[in-house]
Amino acid sequence: MTTPHTLVAESLTLAYGDRPVIESLDLVVPPGEITAIVGANACGKSTLLRSLSRLLAPRRGRVVLDGREVHRMPAKELARTLGLLPQSPVAPEGITVLDLVSRGRHPHQGIFSRWNSGDDAAVGAALEATRTAGLVDRAVDELSGGQRQRVWIAMALAQQTDLLLLDEPTTFLDASHQIDVLDLLTDLNRTRGTTVVMVLHDLNLAARYADHLIALAGGRLHDCGAPADVLTEESVRTVFDLESRIIEDPLTGRPLVLPIGRHHIQPVLDAAQPDGTPDFTR
Repeated sequence: MTTPHTLVAESLTLAYGDRPVIESLDLVVPPGEITAIVGANACGKSTLLRSLSRLLAPRRGRVVLDGREVHRMPAKELARTLGLLPQSPVAPEGITVLDLVSRGRHPHQGIFSRWNSGDDAAVGAALEATRTAGLVDRAVDELSGGQRQRVWIAMALAQQTDLLLLDEPTTFLDASHQIDVLDLLTDLNRTRGTTVVMVLHDLNLAARYADHLIALAGGRLHDCGAPADVLTEESVRTVFDLESRIIEDPLTGRPLVLPIGRHHIQPVLDAAQPDGTPDFTR
């Protein structure tokens, strides 16, 4: 099992040049849980994740891990606790899958700590978990988008950190592999206690897999908490400018968001039950 860690943002303000992206944000990442960051495009989801992983320094405020500012921690020390899969990472030209995944073990190497059987085991387990073991001799730049994404996830898993941050980990993956990856992260959370924070665009996948949601709107924290508390018709309207109906997912009991397009509102109303409630079974 992993060691619980506390990751906190305090009065966090983030910007690119003169353009503010996140304003005065306070949040606590629940240790040992899966957290999904959701929100409309350009609301600051990826920017927040970059700052939590210390890739982006705050304009004001700070990010604190176990009482220490992450931007003041030695990079290798932080990387032994916190792993990051950024959005659209770029691999060195010609690098093989095995070499790339093995780089996840770099934070564990040092002057007196050389590659050993434990490193081999970590890399092998990551390759098997992501179904990329058959690609070890292939060059990463020769792979399909979905294959590359799974290889990058394997590298993050090989790092074996207690906290794992992933920016859109299901990008480029078909529906089957999206579920595989999210199931894998859930297994990692349940068996090792790994704290997972990920940016997701699909609200229903976020509701199904996350214990905790962070909803951003206009660079500010709109709401956070359990999916059932955060995903309401009002919040979806505010955060995404989208009309929806929220029903119970028959498989999980979690919220299920049904978007309503402008051309579909009247058919839904026409299918209403006698009390006026839309009948989604028709």
